[in-house]
Amino acid sequence: MTPQEIIDGQVLLVDKPLEWTSFQAVAKIRFTLQKLTGKKKLKVGHAGTLDPLASGLLIICVGKKTKEISSFMGMEKEYTAGIKLGATTPSYDLESSVDATFPTDHITLEGIHEVLANFTGDIAQIPPIFSAIKKGGVRAYEKARAGEDIQMEPRQVNIREIEVLSFEDDVLNVRIVCSKGTYIRSLAHDIGRSLQSGGHLVSLRRTKIGSYEAENGKGPNEWAQYFQEVIVS
Repeated sequence: MTPQEIIDGQVLLVDKPLEWTSFQAVAKIRFTLQKLTGKKKLKVGHAGTLDPLASGLLIICVGKKTKEISSFMGMEKEYTAGIKLGATTPSYDLESSVDATFPTDHITLEGIHEVLANFTGDIAQIPPIFSAIKKGGVRAYEKARAGEDIQMEPRQVNIREIEVLSFEDDVLNVRIVCSKGTYIRSLAHDIGRSLQSGGHLVSLRRTKIGSYEAENGKGPNEWAQYFQEVIVS
């Protein structure tokens, strides 16, 4: 691969590790490619953020391919998620501590399947207050961390599939196929509530974006090493 081929455009499948931000993954690849190509203004961007507490597929576009970012962002997504039933957190995930606990003895696998059927198709979903959505020009999570009272408006999303993978020790593992803009954290919270209990997200991995799969990706450091080995200056 030559520097010109990079500039002409590349689509990279990045398997983002846990605790990395999407910005850090982009920055790692941008720095490496700028250094190897000598292009200080080389464009690099991602098509859809993943939270630090999530792993999996992050599509990063380089050079002229950055013009196609919006098309990737609109594609259907697939996730595997772990939902801890019986407890809630303000952020709907592990970013914040448990704020309430609920009984789970009444929850059965049959009941779970009945509840999940209500979350397929077009649904109205309220995003978590700990999200990057702007309220009055400020990120909602900034207002939430400052203790401000925030009202989030519902959004229409589509969930095509929810498949139960396992249910053990109050942890429900599911596979979800959904539209752009779906908050899996909100889904975890709403599923817990619909089971007359509570729920929050304890693991999340994005496995697909459209037909692109995380298993075909490389980590940010792996991509950096790859480019160092194959780029001919």
